[in-house]
Amino acid sequence: MAELTGKHITIYAQHELIKDLIQARLDAGGRILFEAGEVSLHEYDTASPKIRFQRDGEPCELACQFIGGCDGSHGVCRPSIPAEALTIFDRTYPFAWLGILAEAPPSSDEIVYTYHERGFALFSMRSPQITRLYLQCAPDEDVNNWPDDRIWSELATRMRTDDGWEPNQGPILKKEITGMRSLVVEPMQCGRLFLAGDAAHIVPPTGAKGLNLAVADVVVLARAIAAYYRAGQTNLLDTYSETCLRRIWKVQRFSWWMTSMLHRFDLNSDFDHRRQVAELDYVTSSRAAMTTLAENYVGLPMD
Repeated sequence: MAELTGKHITIYAQHELIKDLIQARLDAGGRILFEAGEVSLHEYDTASPKIRFQRDGEPCELACQFIGGCDGSHGVCRPSIPAEALTIFDRTYPFAWLGILAEAPPSSDEIVYTYHERGFALFSMRSPQITRLYLQCAPDEDVNNWPDDRIWSELATRMRTDDGWEPNQGPILKKEITGMRSLVVEPMQCGRLFLAGDAAHIVPPTGAKGLNLAVADVVVLARAIAAYYRAGQTNLLDTYSETCLRRIWKVQRFSWWMTSMLHRFDLNSDFDHRRQVAELDYVTSSRAAMTTLAENYVGLPMD
């Protein structure tokens, strides 16, 4: 990737990023109100939006100038906008990921994406002692149907190479099923409420772009708010949604492409199987195709 784009990637686990952001906020003397319940948004279409909530059994209210709706796909911000004011573009994929955390040293310095007749598999890492792995499975799969021995056997079947490489094994610390979905909300703003991250869009994890997109949204929003306070400019706030959506749809395209190239949509379709193998052959043999993948994977420019 460095050769093709001049850039590289860093694996920054989301929970580690959250811990670092919380610490940075506290070190700067900022407040974070944990354990808030019954959160509701009010008057965000005026110059004085409000957030009301319960904390320690007492009603509280935040008087705001802007609200950043960064509360995820199940938060209160997106549902607070009238349904008729939003258009939601949604796609659900016919498979899911079985993800595990294993107490096993990573067996590769690189992420390994695997296409196999039995389905997709992914090797990643979390620390020098912890490996993160995924298997394509049915969307209604019961994680109880996957004892540890079956998981390691299936990972070896899908990932073992001709030279004998396969993921290191160890105690499995966690198992979970993750559904695969694409979603985009348009517009991403309503009055002084600005949606960001999973509140506004979801991508399938194949392209590793969910967190990157959320950070990109916040960068755009931060620049817009800074311009408002420094110079009274509102043009960046007014075009926040338009600016973000240009990137979001490009990333949706990339995430869909990675997903469709590496997953078995129909295990009985020989045509699709041969098409996917041909596409992988092209991607790994054409410098132009490699560059396209690499420049999307390292992240599109912020400007």
